[in-house]
Amino acid sequence: MAEAIFQSFEQKTTPSQGAEHLKALRAELKARGLDGFVVPRTDEHQNEYVPASSERLAWLTGFAGSWGMAIVLADKAAIFVDGRYTVQVREQVDVSLFTPEHLIDHPPEQWIRETLTAGMKIGFDPWLHTHDGAKRLEDACKAVGAILLAVDTNPIDSVWLDRPAVPLAPVALHKPAHAGEGASEKINRIRAKLKDSNADAIVITDAHAVAWVFNIRGGDVGHTPLPLGFAIVPREGKPELFMDGRKFSNTVRDAVSDMADIAEPSSLEAALDRLGSKKARVRFDGSTAATRLVRRVESAGGKADVGTDFVALMKAVKNKAEIEGSRAAHARDGAAMSKFLAWFDREAVKGHLTEIDATIKLEECRRDTGVLKDVSFPSIAGAGPNAAIPHYKVSVDSNRKIEPGIFLIDSGAQYEDGTTDITRTIAVGPATAEMKDRFTRVLKGHIAIDQAVFPKGTSGAQIDSFARKPLWDVGLDFDHGTGHGIGSYLSVHEGPQRIAKTGVTPLEPGMMLSNEPGFYKAGHWGIRIENLILVEKRDIKNAEREMYGFETLSFAPIDLNLVETSLLTAEEGAWLNAYHAKTRAIVAPYCDAETLKWLEAATRAV
Repeated sequence: MAEAIFQSFEQKTTPSQGAEHLKALRAELKARGLDGFVVPRTDEHQNEYVPASSERLAWLTGFAGSWGMAIVLADKAAIFVDGRYTVQVREQVDVSLFTPEHLIDHPPEQWIRETLTAGMKIGFDPWLHTHDGAKRLEDACKAVGAILLAVDTNPIDSVWLDRPAVPLAPVALHKPAHAGEGASEKINRIRAKLKDSNADAIVITDAHAVAWVFNIRGGDVGHTPLPLGFAIVPREGKPELFMDGRKFSNTVRDAVSDMADIAEPSSLEAALDRLGSKKARVRFDGSTAATRLVRRVESAGGKADVGTDFVALMKAVKNKAEIEGSRAAHARDGAAMSKFLAWFDREAVKGHLTEIDATIKLEECRRDTGVLKDVSFPSIAGAGPNAAIPHYKVSVDSNRKIEPGIFLIDSGAQYEDGTTDITRTIAVGPATAEMKDRFTRVLKGHIAIDQAVFPKGTSGAQIDSFARKPLWDVGLDFDHGTGHGIGSYLSVHEGPQRIAKTGVTPLEPGMMLSNEPGFYKAGHWGIRIENLILVEKRDIKNAEREMYGFETLSFAPIDLNLVETSLLTAEEGAWLNAYHAKTRAIVAPYCDAETLKWLEAATRAV
């Protein structure tokens, strides 16, 4: 079997590293006169996926999840994670050194109020915290008489002796056929928004937004074609792009220079000083702008307008080219997924497969398309109890043999015309009555989202419960959102749109999201069914309001061996049959004869 190109199964962290690294950090804090330090899992852009040089939390604790925060004091330390990582954190971190805390139930601010004492000095890196996030920490410290101090240099960087170099991947131009809109048109739309909001400039701190605005892509972050950098777009005058000049070939530099002046990242703060000296009103994205940048404008005399990022909302609403590209990407990806599922159906029952075997095979099926650029994230391939860990990542150490029961695989691909993300849960051998019941309830929730019709102005929070009701009916739930936004050959997780209790952004036609309810029986097995969906207008006779619904984008068989048909209504059964009929129609032209034969049986009517 061919080796995977884009994924690594090496376990790069271990709980045992915590003692040595924690000791080194505490010594550095003492030398700096600090009583503690806050360590978030992020970078200067608040990215979910960060370069190796920014994995400070993983270096310190061993925790390798995509979100978390640690607070280190001289005599104690805590690590905060959300519901996705409550199991994982205890496996990857020495809990005798770092006490796991639940981000929602016992957030860092509450821990600070309960733990710190008057006079303590707690450091934080202002490049790694948003303005609002820093304010919450500062208020918590003030409440007990402690002080939150911004550091000029991160103390972890001083003791992380083998820290990887900052990435310098080449910048590439995103093809006009895939972008669907020129950078100059996007810049003009941004300027119109600045005029409407009475702002003089916007500082674009989200690297995904920078890539989108200037129609560029890169490779600074694993599995996301992202060039790290910042930009300033003024209401009048030429934009500035702050990105390491070593990333640009002459051809790309010439093309980008037509739209913006290219400057080194080190000159960003001087540019902010110039805006501040002019008393400019400068717009910042509250969810990604580092508090250091906001403070810089204010200290130079400017007005920082920190709020919702209208560039993120522009990027979230896909244009015709992006939508057509996504449909094409999903058709070929659905065929690759079907080829994998057919192979898995033949081989898993023989008892020789492992989680890594399955991961490699699926990537191989995607590479066979001939146009795969990368996977969109490390595949979550969980057998048995590993399937119950929502963000499980298989390693050589954790690799399980696939045995009778349940196997879950959540994966995606990066193609130049679209980003994909799909989850399928598969029965290996006969499924128990409990497995079928839970799977079917998850399927019912998935169908409820897919079939939802809602008026203009509706947010994801208002429909999130549709996916949960079949589980709520029997006293069950799942501890993650139902759906996230997705980029166009960008991040597999994109805001501000989401289907979750926190999804307050109104859904608009052109937005793409995931639909992925689940259920997890900790220590035993887990279930998730995920497709990507597109918000579209719906014509309803005599409707008094503008109404929206969803178009399904992902197509691959749903395992009928896990469906308890007696739990489905007639409408739900009709949805499943129609979905499978459409799956056959869309992916069959890309399938070989062997896969096609399997596909016919896997999508039979129920």
